[in-house]
Parts: sequence; C-alpha cells; structure tokens
Amino acid sequence: MLKGRLGLDSAKVPHADREGLLYLARGALSARSGTLAFLRGEASGADALDTGDYAIPLQGVSMILLGPGSTVSHDALRLLAHARTALAAVGEDGVRLYTAPPLIPDRSGLARVQARLWADDAMRIDIARRMYAWRLGEVLAHRDMDGLRGIEGARMKQSYRLIADQVGVRWEGRRYERGNPGSADLPNQALNHASSAVEAAAAIAVAATATIPQLGFIHEDPGQSFVLDIADLWRVEVTIPTAFRAAKQAAERPSENIERLARRMTGDVLARRKVIPEMIGQIKTLIAGEGA
Repeated sequence: MLKGRLGLDSAKVPHADREGLLYLARGALSARSGTLAFLRGEASGADALDTGDYAIPLQGVSMILLGPGSTVSHDALRLLAHARTALAAVGEDGVRLYTAPPLIPDRSGLARVQARLWADDAMRIDIARRMYAWRLGEVLAHRDMDGLRGIEGARMKQSYRLIADQVGVRWEGRRYERGNPGSADLPNQALNHASSAVEAAAAIAVAATATIPQLGFIHEDPGQSFVLDIADLWRVEVTIPTAFRAAKQAAERPSENIERLARRMTGDVLARRKVIPEMIGQIKTLIAGEGA
C-alpha cells in the first residue's frame, strides 16, 4: 500500500549502520517475499549453520560471503544489487576469494582519500611508514621506500628464524619457484598457501570498504597492491606461525595434504581472531583516521 510513497520503495540503510559481513555455506540463497532466504540442507562442517530455512537481513549487512556447496538465484542477485549489498564467492573459511562484484557504497569517501594519499609522494611515504610501524613496532626514521624495504627485509629474516625455532621446524630461508612451487620444502610450501589465504581475507576487507585494490602504498606493480599491503600487516602474527605449524604437522603426518592443511589452519585462525573485521578497521584508520 505504501509502495512509492515517501521514497520507501527505494530507501537504503547506510553501510555505516550495517553489521558488516555474513558467511553462508552449503545451501541455497534465493528471493522470497521481497527479501532473501537461505535454505540449509543437511548440516556438515564446523562452520555450517544448522539445517533450516533462514531469513537473511538483506540491508543488515554490507557483504554476504557465499561459501562452497551453495547456489544463488537470479532474483536474489537482483535484490542484492538494489540494496547495495555485495555478494562474494569465497572458499571454505573465506580463505579464497573467487569473485566479488564491486560494492556499491553510499559514499566514496575512503576511495577518494586513498587516491589523494596515493597520488601525493610525501603522503604516500607517510602511509607506508605508518604501515611499517604497525608491523615492526616502531616508527622508522627512513623516508625513502628502498630504505624502508631494506629494514623490513632484514627484520622479516629474523622473524622467520625466531618463529621457526619457537614452532620447532627447520628453516633454511625463503625459497619459491613460481614455475614449480611444489619443489620447495614443507615450510616454504606452507607459507605459499597460508599467504594466499591471508591475501584472500585482505581482498575481502578491501572489497568491503570499497577501497581501490590497485593503489598500494608499499606494493606498486601488482593489480592487488593494496590487498598485499593489508595482508602483510598480519604476516608475523598469522601467516608465518600458522604456516610453520602446518609444515610441522605435515612432516609428522605425511599422508596429509600440505595445501589443505595450511589453508584450513589459517582459516581457523582468521575466524577465531576475527581478522577480517580487524583488517576493515585497519583500512579505515589508515585511510581516514580514527572514527572513520
């Protein structure tokens, strides 16, 4: 009866008032009575909802992460687009990002500030120094990227050795052949897989904030430069220790697949520590300051 009156048919809940991300897996996402429904069949997996028919708060979240074993209807996609709610197809535990249509935010503030910071050489160095300070625990005096990268590289070598000793794995240095990744030892293989998982989490955070993945402050050439910047903030806290624990377990249980093991262990850490919401907060603080 009220359709079209007072703009109610086109009202949108601002993203600032929404809850953030919702992970759904092993079910069917469809449209029903003008909103979304998710039908879960037989429950399986630690991250799965109980069997049932769920009403989904269409405008209560900014992005739905649709995991394995799921389908989505055309009408559901239409409703999501109308509500400016993004849908991302992700791997189990959110450690792969297969596709995510651009989020249609109600404001472009973060992206515009990011572009302005990136285009100004002095500001870009300041942002890079802030990111290194978060990672290394101190503000480095250097104001050129080569000097900053050199210090970071030396600190990372120390971190690899220290964490390897703590976990109890043999570490002979970072080695990676892009053409033959399987030729590396277990710790290096695990690092590759854990890094991919954390990068997927960072890609979700970048997509959720509608920032520009190509405009990195430390990384420059990759199309996902800003994603790599954010993922690196968690290298010492999550990526390296989780990878080394996976490598140790794989050495003790040769029948286990190192890729699956590293991915699942990383996904568990990402979920328990709520890393993706933390990444979203870091992006907002980095780009727009506290209270963004």
